[in-house]
Amino acid sequence: MSGDPGRCLQDLAIGLEGLALLRHAVDCPDGFSTARRDDIRHLLEEPPGEQEAGAAPAGCLAEIAPLTAYASWAPTYDSLPNGLIEVEEPAVHALVDAARSRLPGGQGGRALDAACGTGRHAAALVARGYATVGVDESPAMLAVARSKVPHARFETGQLEQLPLADGAVDLAVCALAFTHLPDISAATAELARVVVPGGRIIISDPHPMVCLLQSKLLFAGADGRLSFMRYHTHLPGECLASFAQAGLTVVSCHEPLFNGRLPAGGFEEAIAPAARAAWEGIPAAIVWELERSG
Repeated sequence: MSGDPGRCLQDLAIGLEGLALLRHAVDCPDGFSTARRDDIRHLLEEPPGEQEAGAAPAGCLAEIAPLTAYASWAPTYDSLPNGLIEVEEPAVHALVDAARSRLPGGQGGRALDAACGTGRHAAALVARGYATVGVDESPAMLAVARSKVPHARFETGQLEQLPLADGAVDLAVCALAFTHLPDISAATAELARVVVPGGRIIISDPHPMVCLLQSKLLFAGADGRLSFMRYHTHLPGECLASFAQAGLTVVSCHEPLFNGRLPAGGFEEAIAPAARAAWEGIPAAIVWELERSG
């Protein structure tokens, strides 16, 4: 993607207005269609961010690698409002509790937080009595995780090559990371490898419907220049084939819906009625509960 960042924001905002119209063309409330059309006319005349162009130098809207983005995010990642995490986390924690109840005495066993980031799920695992190891390839995120969850062990590593022995854990959690991978087969196989037979794996990701509609996450660097981080869409059929190949059985699948939270400081807040109408009723995340075959 290239061009003026202001024009890019204009296209994104108009596209979201159009999605809102598409989804509510038949049953829209009084005045909704007129408001969307008025917004689009205004956006065509005055693109969002045009007055702040000095804060976002013109030029190519470059793609930023996840490792670079997370290095910048690490210090503030846990404090930023995040609607995706707000709906994903309760679903994951409920499945962690269900997995713990299957262990002898309902006590925590050994757990992995794969692609752990700042250790938000590692903290939940430790709190539930699991001897926990977190793995991530971002040194900046791991530094935050080690400070926040001192009772867990953290290792540097990639999803496709986890630094754990076969059958090392009873439970593995992998949250919001598959969307960064063009191919999930190697990561799925690794998660299956490190879990004991009969153990559980919980995988969450941005919902493929959102990934298809959005395809990218805008990112503002320290210099104000806009970049984007690409989403890779993994449809359920691809996931099911990958799970089966790795010897995993689907126990359950959950799809928590968009909760109305818009990205803080993003262009969507400027067109909040359209943005909320566009995402209303769409699942924000997908959460898989899997079991490794015995």
